[in-house]
Amino acid sequence: MLLKEMDRRELQIFKEECEKEYAAIKARGLKLDMSRGKPGADCLDVCAGILGELKEPAVSKDGTDCRNYGMLTGIAEAKELFAELLGVSFNEVIVGGNSSLCLMFDSVMRAYVRGVYGGGQPWSQCRKVKFLCPSPGYDRHFAICEYFGIEMLTIPLKSDGPDMELVERLVSEDEEIKGIWCVPLYSNPDGIVYSDDTVKRFANLSPKASDFRIFWDNAYFTHHIGEPHTILNLLDECKKSGKPDMPLMYVSTSKISLPGAGVSALGASENNIKQISSLLGVQTIGYDKINQLRHVRYFKNYAGVKEHMEKLKAVLAPKFKLVLDMLEHELSEYGVLEWNKPDGGYFVSVNTLNGCAARVIQLCNEAGVVMTPAGATFPYGKDPCDRNIRIAPTLPPLEELKPAMELFCICVKLASAEKLI
Repeated sequence: MLLKEMDRRELQIFKEECEKEYAAIKARGLKLDMSRGKPGADCLDVCAGILGELKEPAVSKDGTDCRNYGMLTGIAEAKELFAELLGVSFNEVIVGGNSSLCLMFDSVMRAYVRGVYGGGQPWSQCRKVKFLCPSPGYDRHFAICEYFGIEMLTIPLKSDGPDMELVERLVSEDEEIKGIWCVPLYSNPDGIVYSDDTVKRFANLSPKASDFRIFWDNAYFTHHIGEPHTILNLLDECKKSGKPDMPLMYVSTSKISLPGAGVSALGASENNIKQISSLLGVQTIGYDKINQLRHVRYFKNYAGVKEHMEKLKAVLAPKFKLVLDMLEHELSEYGVLEWNKPDGGYFVSVNTLNGCAARVIQLCNEAGVVMTPAGATFPYGKDPCDRNIRIAPTLPPLEELKPAMELFCICVKLASAEKLI
């Protein structure tokens, strides 16, 4: 029965039953962490072979000794691999360290200090800098904006990507808007896949700011759970529209190989790459080339990455199925929760009744299951409706994920009953 159809007496009885069930689960003393999208040990074990991959000599195919300084934009074979992953040419990629987030932060920092290719003054000299933030979105993107004091404008997400009519209007009218954050394939947290039309509309934007950039985070480009999806290549589409310098595209192996010891890359036009490369030497004398070489020898090419991801899918798909099955079994009849059914990515995004998300998270935390704070998927950590929650099922093994989801479901019921009463 839908909770909204219950009278006050029925709701009170339902709430009391939920409180008893919650107390029983709380008494178990659970200590589980579902706060971030971390790979579990079972995922990391799939890639254990990479640790023993590097053997002498530590020399790239062009003769570079990877133990030494140099090769600022990456060793040749790593650039070839990541060019293939990003769908760009050899001269349109920089291979970095383990974190694509670091590459994104550095991109914003350089724009603040030196400006971007073909743009005007450094952003630090602008009266104000604004970014468009499709939401629900990735909290670390928003954290970069907060760090630099960038004003964030929330953009609603539709089933095929951001509200492009709003994006097009805002960027064409306001020269203070310098960028937009995008996770185009299996967005964080909703798992949305940008349609071909959406990508083409991005490529044909006419921003008032000459230094506007699209920050295109390909975090889950090969993280398929169901049937694989693909999207158009943004750089290719921007070349067709005569705006090749607009996108900055990022990717990493953080959730493919080892998060703490992966490899990241930036793909962009040759103009952008040349400008960035000319500044890069001030902050580093070269990223970890031994790790780049190790990854290339392990994966070899994009086909090798895809083969590896099938092994990871075998680990992750049952976790997503467990979460979705439990949501359906425990909550569908009450009408108090909506959720997505992603075909890829790392999260399941749910929406409670308005005003319930923070209470659900509080109840979970008090019973021993740590989850991403309510509101984290919106700019400034403020969900205007207090309803979105990001479930990260990847870290716990299945035997721990089940009791965590049992707790989550009872917390949703209890918080919903409290709200309706």
